Amino acid sequence: MKEGRPASFYWLAIVFALFVLFLYGPTITILALSFQGPEGGLTLPMNGMSSFWFAKLWAGVGVIDIWSAFARSMKLGLAVMVLTVILCVPAGLAYRMRFRGSTALFYVTIASLIVPSIVVSLGIGFEFRLIDEAVKGLAEAWDIDWLAESYTTAMGLFTSALGAHLSWTLPFGLLIMFAVFNRFDRRYEEAARDLGATSWQTFRHVVLPMILPSVIGIGLFGFTLSWDEIARTSQAIGDRNTLPLELQGLTTTVTTPEIYALGTVTTAISLAVVMLALAAISLLRRRQARHGSDAGKGLV
Repeated sequence: MKEGRPASFYWLAIVFALFVLFLYGPTITILALSFQGPEGGLTLPMNGMSSFWFAKLWAGVGVIDIWSAFARSMKLGLAVMVLTVILCVPAGLAYRMRFRGSTALFYVTIASLIVPSIVVSLGIGFEFRLIDEAVKGLAEAWDIDWLAESYTTAMGLFTSALGAHLSWTLPFGLLIMFAVFNRFDRRYEEAARDLGATSWQTFRHVVLPMILPSVIGIGLFGFTLSWDEIARTSQAIGDRNTLPLELQGLTTTVTTPEIYALGTVTTAISLAVVMLALAAISLLRRRQARHGSDAGKGLV
């Protein structure tokens, strides 16, 4: 006689279903409400179904230039993604060997994760205000009139905001590289060197192809963390907000599903970036399979 599943299985299944509902229910609800009809409101039940609020969003949200904020967030996210990869890969390689100060440097880097984001943002904002005062003071002391008249602030998208976002993405990227290289089989490198390859050739033709899916993952991680970052940006962005900050501001002024349409668009972009990264990783896997190599398997 076939025995049924134990009662614990069904209880755990219910808990898991509630967890999934808690995790994705709000997002699905907002996505559905963004397709309300012209008479629809911010709550259920839905009043018609249309793309009216997306068209209204496309035309602009009041006095806020939402598409300029969108462009700024996209540029900042791409810059953070590139710099996170450029800095984390060499750092991961460096930590494969012991060097003086490596432990202290590691703790200094990781400490950024445990410091509250708003404190980091306040600190960066304060630092740049000191720089502004110093520049203006020097310009006046040295009678550099054009600088004293034209200088406003060094705080901006690719200075203070970029630094604030990197303080969030670099520790994660470094930890991922640690996990990758801890499972990396060094015999591949030794074989390349035995065949006469230089250090650069070994990295370019052996190490990089094997870790490339993970490098893409780090880039994806950097972009998505930057794309929806609010706390670290809030005090370090200067006078032009990113999209998440504009979205946060709209929650107190916009009382139509237009704000849900904006949330749906930003979520769709995040998903598109994730799908692109997964497609790139899948393409690399197939390319490795075609060439009869199992390099990189298990490193993602």
